[in-house]
Amino acid sequence: MNPVDVDRTVDYVARAKDVATIADRSADEGDRAGRLSQPVVDALHREGLFGIWVPRSVRGGLELDVLSTLQVIENMAYGDPSAGWVLMAAMLAIGTGAAYLESDAVAELFGGDRLPVIAGQGTRPGTAVPVAGGFRLSGSWSFASGIKHATHIHTLGLIQGTNEPRIFVLPVGKATLIDNWDVLGLRATGSIDYTIDDVFVPEGYTHFAVTETPKRGGNQYRLGIIGLAALVHAAWAAGVGRRLLDELAAKVKAGIGRSGAQASSETFHEQYAKAEAAYRAARALVQEAWSSVKDALDRGDELTIRQQTLIRLAMGHITWCGKDIADFVYKSAGTVAMRSGTLQRLYRDMQTGTSHITSAPPTFRAAGRELAGLAEGKKWLFLDLVDGH
Repeated sequence: MNPVDVDRTVDYVARAKDVATIADRSADEGDRAGRLSQPVVDALHREGLFGIWVPRSVRGGLELDVLSTLQVIENMAYGDPSAGWVLMAAMLAIGTGAAYLESDAVAELFGGDRLPVIAGQGTRPGTAVPVAGGFRLSGSWSFASGIKHATHIHTLGLIQGTNEPRIFVLPVGKATLIDNWDVLGLRATGSIDYTIDDVFVPEGYTHFAVTETPKRGGNQYRLGIIGLAALVHAAWAAGVGRRLLDELAAKVKAGIGRSGAQASSETFHEQYAKAEAAYRAARALVQEAWSSVKDALDRGDELTIRQQTLIRLAMGHITWCGKDIADFVYKSAGTVAMRSGTLQRLYRDMQTGTSHITSAPPTFRAAGRELAGLAEGKKWLFLDLVDGH
């Protein structure tokens, strides 16, 4: 879809389901190649999904609401976890770039016939030396999700002298890519490492890393990068967890391999029911937390610390629930899951998804402090509680 042809009456959740079908057919190919297949990338562009979080005031922007976004990413991850991961990482960097960068940068980035695809690393920082008109950026970064499909890099650096964290956006060609994505799962994301050596980045192509003050767009951009990341990571886990359960049920019902023997096992029936209940409860927490957030955003209210806690808790909880489901499915499917194919790939992808910093134990610890009433005077900054003054 050409950015100038955005039709906001289109059902983008339905479009995501269509692209997910293409991604599902190409998933094993992408897993072997270490990147999404070209038909999947073309479909993401054609259906306008890279523009989901671009503000409406920017060419090609959809500014989809948070609950619709949940459904888009959930459906993409259901079709192929790697495709869902690439889309969520790219739409986050593209959308926040469009919302937070200066106007001259946005005009240049979004002035073409196709939306830019922005990918990179927002945690491990490089070093940015201030110079006239901008910064000279250097550093090395890992896990740049989707960078093989990107036109630009979104990367974190600390300003020399102040240690202020800023996001820098620059063309992929200015970096050295290291093709080292030899991993267990999410192989088609191509989340390789990269280095940048003394590259000039104009100041307009940077923004304060934890800003919650957009230069354009609606209230959802006040969630900041981490708030928006909590949304899409939760949606991703929900999609993969659902697919795992559905794949196992299909194998059992069809009598395929050892999994087929589970059809008459009362123990399996009980375990499957418990897994289904755990999944639905975790997904309900995500829906509850984000419905509350959407209501607050629609009213123009600031999120409370409890709302901030619950979106982080919901994200971590459904991710680890998905890991438990993957373990149950793998064990129940027997040799069917051991061999190359959908179940094995889904298992590997879910295990890899739990390694992301957003679902690490410190996030749960901080959430527990706040939920237990032990965080008076604190506020959330990224994934931790800090003094609120």
